[in-house]
Amino acid sequence: MSKYTLACKPAIGPYGYHDPSVALFDDGRLLFGAEEERYTRDKHAPGSFPGNAIRAALRYADISLPDVHKVVLPYDPELHHKRLRHDLKSTVSEQSHLGIRGWNIVSRAKDVVRDQFFPDEKVRSELEAIGSPIPPINHRSHHLCHAASAFHPSPFDTAVVITMDGRGEFDSTVVWTGSESGLERRRTFAHPNSLGHFYGIVTEYLGYESFNGEGKIMGLAPYGERNDTIESRLRSVADFGPDYDVRTLTSNGIEAGVTSLEELFDRPAKQRGEEFQQFEKDLAHTAQKLLEETVSGLVRRHTTRTGIHDVALSGGVALNCKMNKRVRETDPVENLFIQPVAHDAGLALGAGWLETDPQSVEPMRDVYWGESPDTETVTTLLENNKLSYTRREDVERYTAERIADGDLVGWMQGRQEMGPRALGNRSILADPRTATSRDRVNRYVKNREEWRPFAPSILAEAASDYLVDDEASPYMIQTFDTVPERREDLAAVVHPGDTTTRPQTVTEEQNPRYHGLISEFENITGVPAVLNTSFNDHGEPIVTTPKEAVRDFYGMGLDVLVIEDIIVEK
Repeated sequence: MSKYTLACKPAIGPYGYHDPSVALFDDGRLLFGAEEERYTRDKHAPGSFPGNAIRAALRYADISLPDVHKVVLPYDPELHHKRLRHDLKSTVSEQSHLGIRGWNIVSRAKDVVRDQFFPDEKVRSELEAIGSPIPPINHRSHHLCHAASAFHPSPFDTAVVITMDGRGEFDSTVVWTGSESGLERRRTFAHPNSLGHFYGIVTEYLGYESFNGEGKIMGLAPYGERNDTIESRLRSVADFGPDYDVRTLTSNGIEAGVTSLEELFDRPAKQRGEEFQQFEKDLAHTAQKLLEETVSGLVRRHTTRTGIHDVALSGGVALNCKMNKRVRETDPVENLFIQPVAHDAGLALGAGWLETDPQSVEPMRDVYWGESPDTETVTTLLENNKLSYTRREDVERYTAERIADGDLVGWMQGRQEMGPRALGNRSILADPRTATSRDRVNRYVKNREEWRPFAPSILAEAASDYLVDDEASPYMIQTFDTVPERREDLAAVVHPGDTTTRPQTVTEEQNPRYHGLISEFENITGVPAVLNTSFNDHGEPIVTTPKEAVRDFYGMGLDVLVIEDIIVEK
């Protein structure tokens, strides 16, 4: 008899405020995983409960909520009191009217009491709307769930595990050792000593939104250069390396940290839309350098001290692909695993895996855990809207031909990926061989800054021809140097600033149809790769339903839409 566990990451009450998600397990085996944003169509779904994702998970398993053995939440409300003093101090120091500050102090104190003594009140109310009786609710601490999401599905028997984010309960960075008996905490950097908030402050200062735009700053960094003035000023107010301390910048929150940078550099924060000057590029370069120095220093220290040379990473900071490259290249690291759903949506995965011994969890092979398009629903949708379509048995060959001819393709196949990267099931595909492809996708499809790079999906068996010191990288979460003689083949997906690329290596076992498409493209062009970016318009979550795919196809500069074996053309 099945024993279902529903791991649920809300974004209400004491459970954070962004990236709600769900993961459904059957006797420790992951059945379904999805983020709420894919259903609400609101990026990161802030302040929401993952009710739509829960209903989708129950539909997939053909069960109802009472069939679930337990619900697990990836936060421990009893730990919230540890940050009460800091939160009240921050509220007292706010630059606001005395009466407003007094109201905020009382309000914050009430929140803390509610979160500690009645943490599940809102969760129970939301679950009752889905089904009753409600299964028992258990709690696991935030960073422990991040650590389990990285270690349990890794291929390692033992590992140094590092979890890094803005804040989870009272932790911001934790170093663990993982073994067959579980996870043991080695060192904690408590909030507000937060690498996530440090990078978020730089992100806001450079004109983007923290907890959303950090990837843009990472992409901007290679356009910058060494700047001793910027670096010395940052080092004058913060320490970096394995004993880092950034609290001078982070203690009073993101907004106050931006003000500190304005004073430190004697120049105002950049406004969104302004063209980047060399100063902004150099600041991004320096912030990235200091982050890499800190995390690689932590890795080097703890792998040396423990004698464990396998490393696993999670937490939102682990989405920084260039930092991950630095970690991979750090002595004495031998093998590196990064949870691809490293941000808070991945907490549901860790919470569920914590119900199982690490050695009982199968190593991860893909992240295709969501819903699949139903072809009958697709054809009905198209016919009702009087849209012409064809069905082809040679969909891989046909699509490869269109990409080789320069067309931009919306590609929707199989189960949806979980996490921030489209990995060949909800993707926009283009020819990787010319910068024109990159510019067309940026300008007419994604509507984003033209300096931002794209990434390739490349056949795993051909990766060594294009990547320096290549290894399996199925989740597009690490960067690699590129082989100089082959860069011309990948002109659209090599970063112009440092000639690196952020690949997804594709095997036939992981994704047969996508592997077949890329193989056909290689047969036509001689290049075993395609440009792959997520199937969504600017600022939107990745498409989930065929209706959303059709809408975005006609609203964006795409030429061909492929849903399973159904072809739609303009």
